[in-house]
Amino acid sequence: MLYTLTTNPAIDMNIRSCRIEKDKVNRTFDAVYTPNGKGLNVSFVLGHFGIKTRILGFFGGFSGKYIVGESENRGFEVIPVWVEDTTRINIFLNDGSAEYKFVNEGSYVENRKQEELLEKIREADDMQYLVISGSLPRGISEEYYDTLFEICRSKDVDVILDISSRKLSELLCYRPLLIKPNDEELEEIFGIQVKTEEDMIAALEELHRRGAQNIFLTLGSKGSYFYNGKAIYSASALKIEFLSSACAGDSALGAFLSIWLQDREKVEEALKNAAAAGANAAESNGIGTLEKVGEYRQKIQVRKVR
Repeated sequence: MLYTLTTNPAIDMNIRSCRIEKDKVNRTFDAVYTPNGKGLNVSFVLGHFGIKTRILGFFGGFSGKYIVGESENRGFEVIPVWVEDTTRINIFLNDGSAEYKFVNEGSYVENRKQEELLEKIREADDMQYLVISGSLPRGISEEYYDTLFEICRSKDVDVILDISSRKLSELLCYRPLLIKPNDEELEEIFGIQVKTEEDMIAALEELHRRGAQNIFLTLGSKGSYFYNGKAIYSASALKIEFLSSACAGDSALGAFLSIWLQDREKVEEALKNAAAAGANAAESNGIGTLEKVGEYRQKIQVRKVR
């Protein structure tokens, strides 16, 4: 069974405006509220492709209840740890020409609640994979990642990691099954700039050398790369009418895993699925319906770099 962990979930409010003016009432429209958080998004996308998952996370207040309730209404099993603070609400505003992102820091999680979640992981006898995604909320130190990895290693659970923290560099020593950095994270976390394909190849080889078993490198409108220690693949990106980047990376990861975890040899098919889902999400509020994935998948070009 695949579990996803979102330590810092959120309600995402996606809104649109014709313009933004200082010191004036700025009217918005097309408000869409979605239960969100990177691990939750991965579960939602995997569910779209028929893959059952269980959702772990910290939730609190009216917003936490909304996220858990909406997730359950969609047919997902949630294993919540309830905290006293209120789960955050993020705002993504598109004014027709640009996107503005207002991301809050999240609720405070006490030590006893942190331990409660760790115990739920220890007790999950059917856990085969754990997807750890997103940021840590207030109250949790980055050493929490080490504890999670140590528990997973003792249970023989494969970890898939999608975090923006500098801690990612240290966590490669645990040999995560898969990491999903983007180009900005490569530079911020590892000090690696990627401008040419040779840069991409060198970066992938370096991350694999440091301990990542597989690397799924996403580059937004520039496509993506994948390296499993044997071969490097590159996938193209579609030109779309961009609306929001909020869930695009998570959608790509979920779509990739929906194929790759079942058959590690189907890399090209997994990359096409990922690129199609990421594009469809980027032109939608939240994840959207993913109704165009099948159509878009046919337009994605994947090549074996070497």
